[in-house]
Amino acid sequence: MKTYNVAVVGATGAVGNEMVKILEERKFPVKSLKLLASERSIGKSLEFMGTDLPVEVLDEKSFKGVEIALFSAGGSVSLKYAPIAASEGCVVIDNTSAFRMEPDVPLVVPEVNPHAIKDYKKRNIIANPNCSTIQMVVALKPLHDYAKIKRIVVSTYQSVSGTGKKAIFELEDQVRALLMNKKVEKKVYPHQIAFNCLPHIDVFLENGYTKEEMKMVNETKKIMEDDTIKVTATTVRVPVFYGHSESVNVEFERKITPEKARSLLRKAPGVKVVDNPSKNLYPLAINAAGKDEVFVGRIRKDDTVEYGLNMWIVADNVRKGAALNAVQIAEILIQKYL
Repeated sequence: MKTYNVAVVGATGAVGNEMVKILEERKFPVKSLKLLASERSIGKSLEFMGTDLPVEVLDEKSFKGVEIALFSAGGSVSLKYAPIAASEGCVVIDNTSAFRMEPDVPLVVPEVNPHAIKDYKKRNIIANPNCSTIQMVVALKPLHDYAKIKRIVVSTYQSVSGTGKKAIFELEDQVRALLMNKKVEKKVYPHQIAFNCLPHIDVFLENGYTKEEMKMVNETKKIMEDDTIKVTATTVRVPVFYGHSESVNVEFERKITPEKARSLLRKAPGVKVVDNPSKNLYPLAINAAGKDEVFVGRIRKDDTVEYGLNMWIVADNVRKGAALNAVQIAEILIQKYL
């Protein structure tokens, strides 16, 4: 089997750590692995295949000889360094929003539109979608293929790990402070996140929606390759460490029963149906944490429209919502295109 020189940009972050872990878990054919981060990470190392690899400082010369680079170090870093890597002949799989809506950059969820990967040659860049978008389209694609989706109304309940390591520590610190009757410090979020819900993810836009909400709207249409799908979203940060949950209401063009939806989803790649309310079985963030699948349950008819369903979708945002999706893209890339 051919092996590849791989780089992980943002290797010391929550998603970067997971990328390194998943490359090893899935036995990706790595010839060499380069761990890249900012100067703040000088002196750090990460274990890969039983060896401690030093973290190197990212610069313009970092990509010589690198064939595949997984980026997860923030949009500004990707905007600067992804084109440099691409110009060196490296294929970039970027986990930020920097290139997602560029018309000549494929936006890929392997269970939904793997064929789009072939268009990477236009710029040597493939975009990884937003975490909350990924889990939703994995669950909705088989239903869309059967009954065609007209409209989606989604409310998300997103864990703090979606913001990064500092947010995880902030939730830990705030819970500890409250239980010890101490003052709560707020550095990452504008309000206390412990025991609270913040209807505010990313910046607010002129239309009253947040950037995160509009990502779900626009990315869903691009990934599903259907601009006629109407999407409206409300995204909420909740005091959960790992795992995003979503309440999703879908209106279809033709009849689809809850039973049919469950049948389609049980056969769908990357999906696990957990739907037996009589036994209190439904997807939970704490059960999805550390898992690869997208979990779907609470599937029921929406009686307010002719053809409608409600459902509850949960996934580990750091794994399937970010690192795993990127590695899956890389796997298809080397199997079919490199």
